[in-house]
Amino acid sequence: MSAEYATFGLAPAMRAGGVLANGDYQVHRDFVDFIVDGRPLLFQLSDLDAVSPLASDIPPAIFTEQVRSLLLEADPPLPGGRYVIYGCPECADLACGAVTAIIEQDGEDYIWRDFAWQTDEHADLELNGYHGIGPFRFHGAEYREALAALLDGESPGARRRVLLIGARVAVLAKLAAALRTIGIGADIAHDADGVPADELRAYGAVAFGRAVSQEERTAVRRSFERAGVDVVYVEGLAPIVPLLVAQIEHALDRSPTEQRRLTRLVAADGEAGVEVTSPCRVRLTAYRLDRLYRTHTHEVFDGVLEPGSHRIALDAKAMKGESFVVARTAGSVLVEAMAR
Repeated sequence: MSAEYATFGLAPAMRAGGVLANGDYQVHRDFVDFIVDGRPLLFQLSDLDAVSPLASDIPPAIFTEQVRSLLLEADPPLPGGRYVIYGCPECADLACGAVTAIIEQDGEDYIWRDFAWQTDEHADLELNGYHGIGPFRFHGAEYREALAALLDGESPGARRRVLLIGARVAVLAKLAAALRTIGIGADIAHDADGVPADELRAYGAVAFGRAVSQEERTAVRRSFERAGVDVVYVEGLAPIVPLLVAQIEHALDRSPTEQRRLTRLVAADGEAGVEVTSPCRVRLTAYRLDRLYRTHTHEVFDGVLEPGSHRIALDAKAMKGESFVVARTAGSVLVEAMAR
């Protein structure tokens, strides 16, 4: 079969969870994405909210089965030699839709071809095919080495946990509940003194409330340093649960910066500046604390942006007082305080 050679690799990625402005929850998923010719294959599929079958929260036996399936060491799960490349991040049900492709060997090479959007057992390439994507021919040694590394090492990380430290117990309890709802473990503590190193290694981030003193923050950092644990520290911007969830989601993003869709957010002079690397749906939400510390939420923008930099006007009324902007795509989140 004629197909141009493409490079094949793998990289950590996430489907960003969060508490949406309408009160809905979006589940957090860590997964391994396919990197074709240096870019995530997912980015070539327009604005698709999906994850690969190589997700961190599936049982190890199933994870291994998925890897061996991509190595063609198991029968294809769908008729016609088709394999699921990306599926629904909420339930993985084929009925919700999935990107599938035929995977086959040609000598030592592996070929991915005939990409399609599929909602039942049979794909209609004429109606739902991804025309113009692929076929991709991968060198067998490179392909096998990348996937075999997942079998030799750990799966793409245990589900991340966050240590919440602050004085406002009610806010921390709501934040912990929201994080657990979207699939992120969370524990509340006053400090990290005396916590065994093995327990500290379970955390990917530490979030400080605004009332935590610098001395207390330094003590927590020293506890993690003594344990040899590298974590991300989040300085909570305001006691607004959706805003704090977005900050933590950003902190837990392990994907390489150069392989992210949403790369920049600024908020100043009555507008937001957003930069994206590929076409994607972007949602901007503004949060504001009034003088009585009540939270006000305002949907600023929800639409598909083309690659490049964009300037989006902000409602002056929505940005009075202490205010913040959250930019969200399916795979990443950025948060900024409104500059004055």
